[in-house]
Amino acid sequence: MIIAERKPLPEVLEMLEGAKDVLVLGCRACTAICLAGGEREAVEMREALSLHSELKGKGWSVSALTVERACEREFLSPIEGHTGTVVSMACGVGAQVVQGLFPSLRVVPGVNTSNMGAPEGMGVFVERCAGCGDCIIHLTAGICPLARCAKGLLNGPCGGSKGGRCEVSPETPCAWEQIVRGLEAQGRTDLLEAIIPPRDWRPSRSGGPRRIVNAEAAPGPAQREWRGED
Repeated sequence: MIIAERKPLPEVLEMLEGAKDVLVLGCRACTAICLAGGEREAVEMREALSLHSELKGKGWSVSALTVERACEREFLSPIEGHTGTVVSMACGVGAQVVQGLFPSLRVVPGVNTSNMGAPEGMGVFVERCAGCGDCIIHLTAGICPLARCAKGLLNGPCGGSKGGRCEVSPETPCAWEQIVRGLEAQGRTDLLEAIIPPRDWRPSRSGGPRRIVNAEAAPGPAQREWRGED
């Protein structure tokens, strides 16, 4: 799941300087789950912007709309006809899809998109995947060392942790201790002797935006593509 958090209201207000009609666009997918940009948050943003407009005499006409997924064009038809500014409460992907589909609109972000993670508790979300494009968690007990090790070590542990906590921060669990414990539970500690080679960064974003083609869904020849491939 993509993790995001709401931008401070003063920052959003600054981006709206010169706006007239404002549409707050919520998303029922990832940002709703992490309590940053769902229907409730979109309504709260609408109310805050309306109050600011009234107090400061901005004359804004503020409305709110929440779609199923802002990253998919098929759900964005309700936006057609809007001619003002869109405050996107979706992730950065959704905001860019909206802007691309409606180039004449002014789209501003209402959230800061952070990472790909999972809920750890009520209102607490922790990064779990770095999106490197070359997954190796079958060798590390289902734990991504790139995302969860503060040093991104592929062949650990480093020896700097203490009491299961990373030396970088006492709040950060040592990913490699978790990997060792996980492999012990699986009876696969022999994998600790295997050397994980340097990552193949070609599928990562080092070569520009990635494009993944699903062979079952796409018509015609399909393949996984990335820039810089031989």
